[in-house]
Order: sequence, then structure tokens, then C-alpha cells
Amino acid sequence: MNFSKEFTSAILIIGNEILSGRTVDKNTSFIAKWLGELGISVEEVRVIPDKESVIINTLNELRKKYQYVFTTGGIGPTHDDITSESVAKAFEKKYDYNKEAYAILEKYYANSDFNEGRKKMAKMPEGANLIYNEQGSAPAFYIENVFVLPGIPAYVELMLPQLKKILVSGKKIISVSCDAKLRESSIALDLSNIQDRYPDIDIGSYPYSQEGGFGTVLVMRAVDEAKVLRCKEEVEEMIRKHTSN
Repeated sequence: MNFSKEFTSAILIIGNEILSGRTVDKNTSFIAKWLGELGISVEEVRVIPDKESVIINTLNELRKKYQYVFTTGGIGPTHDDITSESVAKAFEKKYDYNKEAYAILEKYYANSDFNEGRKKMAKMPEGANLIYNEQGSAPAFYIENVFVLPGIPAYVELMLPQLKKILVSGKKIISVSCDAKLRESSIALDLSNIQDRYPDIDIGSYPYSQEGGFGTVLVMRAVDEAKVLRCKEEVEEMIRKHTSN
């Protein structure tokens, strides 16, 4: 799908626990769907370890390539939470306590131990803007076109809506689907011909198997609703042709 750079984004999942399989990533789906509603296409998703050089290099590559980058994970209180410091180094910014974030945490932990680990969650790149956590303690932050979010899905879902006024939105991405009770190989050529007629539409083909046989879900995505619906009509006609044979 050909989207302009100004409406593109990447998601950077940071965490050894994701790579090891101990934790299942639930953030990508939510972030991608939410951005799609704003007309911002997720062009790339990467999963990387809690390793400073990898975070810095990957972030610097992605933030130059796309209008927005969303990171998740690695902003907690433990020794392996190194995302915030790595982001500061990527931007060549001083890494220090954010006064407002520190005050939020100090108040939150007023009746408990406000230890060094908890204080660490107030550290971020100089000049960062806060993304507030209404149900938790530590805020997240953004700097330029990079939005640094926690790894906890419930917090991501709370924080993302705050960014709606900040992001430059495009046209909403329309997505429609058809369930073809046919093997993918039997419709591949006709589907390819339809794709050639609709170069601005992303047509995805997703085969599946279930009791009773095989099938293929066909998904069409683009910003032009009328064109997407015309494409869907052709796909449905193609399915009917193959089903009647």
C-alpha cells in the first residue's frame, strides 16, 4: 500500500521477555488498529532485546524512516529497564529526572518506600513531554516523533488516546473482508489480476484450515472507501465464479 511518509509509523517492541516467549505481545494489535482509525499506517514492527546499542541503532533508523515511532517496554524500575536512557542517547539528550514526573511519583509513593528503582521511572531525556498514566504511577513520554510507552497493555490502552490531539492524522483506513471457502492456490491468479487493477488497495490473502476443509480470508485495505467497496464486489464475484465451478 502506498501511503505518504507523513501518515506512516513503526512499532518497536523492546524486551527480552517477548523474544524468549515468556510474555505474549498484545500491544502491536491494539496500537496498529488505533492508528488505523486515525489514518496512520503501521509499516513495520520490530521486536528487539533490552540491549542499549540495538535500541539506539534501531530507533535512529526508524525515526528517520517514518513519521512516528511507538516503543513499548523497558521503562520500569529494574536494572534491565534501559529504554529511557537509550532513547536519550539516541537523541543525544541529557538523561535525568523530569521534575514533573518525579513529583507525580513522589506523591504516589508518599506512604511507601520511594526507593531508587521507583525514582528511576522519573528519569527520561531532557525536553521530553509526559504521557500521563491515570491508573498507575509512572508517566510515559514522547520526544519529537518517538512515543515511549510501557509494556503493560492496560497502560498502553489508557495512554494512547491522549496522543490523538498530538498526532497528524490522515484519512481513516477502511478495511473490509471476504471469507472464501476455497483454497488459496485456486484463486491466486484471479486475485493477482484484481490486485493489478487496484494498485492503491492492499489485498491480503490469509489461508486457514478447519473441520470440513480449507478456506481463505481476503482483506482489502485503503483510504478510498468507494474504491475498496468496488474492489470487494470484484472479489466476491471472483469467489462466486470459483464456487459455482
